[in-house]
Amino acid sequence: MRIAYVRVSTVEQNEQRQIEAMQKYDIEKWFTEKVSGKDTNRPKLQEMLEFAREGDTIHIHDFSRLARSTKDLLDIVEMLNGKGIHLVSNKENIDTSTPTGKLMLTMIGAINEFERVNLLERQREGIAIAKREGKYRGGKRKRIDNFSEYYTRYKNRQMTKSALARELSISRPTLDKLIAEFEVPKRC
Repeated sequence: MRIAYVRVSTVEQNEQRQIEAMQKYDIEKWFTEKVSGKDTNRPKLQEMLEFAREGDTIHIHDFSRLARSTKDLLDIVEMLNGKGIHLVSNKENIDTSTPTGKLMLTMIGAINEFERVNLLERQREGIAIAKREGKYRGGKRKRIDNFSEYYTRYKNRQMTKSALARELSISRPTLDKLIAEFEVPKRC
């Protein structure tokens, strides 16, 4: 069976470009999701990996859609190889069923990770310079009036962290910071 995995990082992004690029493969089953690729804990990725069987071919637009780190990419490919499943990357024009494809996959995965690490390093350097020049102060601190009421509802298991974050219109990491700050006893 010909299977496709399509991923974009955010809800605002459009996956149509990837879908159109893979139309030529006569895909029989599509797995599409809008979630960060920072790790492999993604619902549709896991569903696809569970669904695929020996002899199937999984098509992706490019390797960054499947994994962001070389380790994750190689782990997924090794698992697919162990199950007798081939991987074809449209953009890189690589088929893991060939020895050359396997070699190229390893090299491209390493280059992608190298580029990502360099990008993050440049970003950190830019932020450090901006801070030194007084141009960067980070994000504004979230202040939530009557947070103790929300905290009590969370602690009493009346709502999950996700539901609480949605109700407060903040991200989960921001909520985690607020909870941690709330739980630390105030120093005099």
